[in-house]
Amino acid sequence: MKKLSQLLLLTFSFTLGYATPALADSLDSIKGDPKRGEYLSILGDCQACHTNFAAERKPFAGGYAVSSPLGDIYSSNITPSKEYGIGNYTLEQFRDVLRKGIRADGEHLYPAMPYTAYTKLNDEDIADLYAYFMTAVEPVNIAPTYHTDLPFPFDMRSMMIVWNGLFLDKGPFQPDTSQSDEWNRGAYIVEALAHCSTCHTPRDMMMGEKKSQYLAGGQLGSWYAPNITSSINAGIGNWSQDDLVTYLQQGLLDGKAQAGGPMAEAVSDSFQHLRIEDLQAIATYIRSVKAIESSEQKAPRDSYGAPFDVDILLRGTEPVDAYHTLKSGESLYSAYCSSCHQNDGSGTPEQFYPSLYHNTATGDYNPSNAIAAILNGVDRKVGETRYYMPNFGENSPTQALDDAQIAKIVQFVYEKYGNQSVKITPEMVRQVRLGGPAPLLLEVQPFIAPGMIIAGIVILLLILWGVIRFRRKRH
Repeated sequence: MKKLSQLLLLTFSFTLGYATPALADSLDSIKGDPKRGEYLSILGDCQACHTNFAAERKPFAGGYAVSSPLGDIYSSNITPSKEYGIGNYTLEQFRDVLRKGIRADGEHLYPAMPYTAYTKLNDEDIADLYAYFMTAVEPVNIAPTYHTDLPFPFDMRSMMIVWNGLFLDKGPFQPDTSQSDEWNRGAYIVEALAHCSTCHTPRDMMMGEKKSQYLAGGQLGSWYAPNITSSINAGIGNWSQDDLVTYLQQGLLDGKAQAGGPMAEAVSDSFQHLRIEDLQAIATYIRSVKAIESSEQKAPRDSYGAPFDVDILLRGTEPVDAYHTLKSGESLYSAYCSSCHQNDGSGTPEQFYPSLYHNTATGDYNPSNAIAAILNGVDRKVGETRYYMPNFGENSPTQALDDAQIAKIVQFVYEKYGNQSVKITPEMVRQVRLGGPAPLLLEVQPFIAPGMIIAGIVILLLILWGVIRFRRKRH
């Protein structure tokens, strides 16, 4: 009933053109510290979304396509350019972007910009960020060549008024006085600046975060942001404080996990640059988060599998280098994976190429990350070291594999090195290739416009009925 009422509320808001004036609350004049603001921008990972490195655009010039289930949402220019950026923003307008998701021109942002987390930022941090972007970032005066074009009715930004009413909990972070300063610092970073829940918390049919499933894992397009609660099986409850700090610093934890996809970007652009005391605070808070269990995860994700030499299955069965024989999972693994991950799945000694057993990616009941790593590759830079795995998708620099081939490889990896209860199909690979499972909101999109028309007709009929009834009473 609650979900139905939420959907009806959105439908009626489209029909009536619902709008409310922005609150005109004032922000006291605070002199920001640009140096501190620079560090906060790293904590918030602003560059990852607001810089299109592939197009060789300058820092914070925008144009990066943030993939969403509803379509690509392009980041904006947040340099102090007065024509194309935020150079004309006041401190209050800058604050409204972060806390309310409202631009200076009154238009609403989509929550691809994590203002649902940034709303918890305190005034001092907002002032420091403002000082940094206005005084220390080079303005980029280049007209945008991109445009966010979501399907109707999601292209109506006014719909965010109702969505915000349902899912935006406004207000700065409130410390828990029963917890330590370190815990509160970690909570502030995780909940606000680092916006961890925007990826690691599952979303409901309206694309709002499920508060009762906080950090229990969420689908992020082709990738899956795993459960990072204190659950031993489903989460990272068997990770030590040092384990978590090491993973955030390096994007790699021997015998457990490695960062790929959006998490690789977060490590490269943000976490590796943080002060050790902030990493410790993050770990302290994360390890205290209530465990959210999953009936599908029967054992710790990093506990599955053992070494297995693929050559045992292949030796003497076919002529050497017979390409046409690459039909089974083991033969495909031997041809395309074993040179890096080794014949027995153990990876390289220093784990530059990680072991495939005792690996959270192959022990998770959700195989999205194993599939996405093959389709999209892995690329992260930590210090001067670049960790790279080529992709085997359509634009592969090595060999493009089809859905059936990738399904066979992942099935073999799961059976020999990972969670044997998981079954992989070509349809699952195709879904990941196309950007992940479609949310219910997208599936009902074709019916929203007719629903709006019907709702409008019903409202007009009710108004007409009311007018007729009123006139009859008068006479």
